[in-house]
Amino acid sequence: MSERLRLWLERAPSGFYLRDAETGERVRWEDERLRVVPVVGVSFRPEALDDAGFEPGRRLALVREPENEHDPNAIGIWNEERTIQAGYVPREVAPELAGDEQAVSLWRVDGGLRVLIVPPDAWVGSPS
Repeated sequence: MSERLRLWLERAPSGFYLRDAETGERVRWEDERLRVVPVVGVSFRPEALDDAGFEPGRRLALVREPENEHDPNAIGIWNEERTIQAGYVPREVAPELAGDEQAVSLWRVDGGLRVLIVPPDAWVGSPS
């Protein structure tokens, strides 16, 4: 059994870096306990990313689309209220997700967004 993942979001110019809440050490996006993915897909809507619901640090909703005619493993990335969809989890990553993960908007890039995906029991917060 692995130890519960605890991450601090540390403010940066375009989003957040990650720090281990226990040790204070920086956590790299390549860490095997988490995933950082771009918002992608044929319905990727860059204009949706202007909505405050996608600001770095905001919680997001991962919504499975088993009836999606193009990909039965498709997982949409929505704002937390599920009123605006930005796009999808990359096709190669979606089948590896269990369906109960947490997602947080992490980093803005030109015309896009990186999303942090962590296990359901992970703690993601920011220092007071």
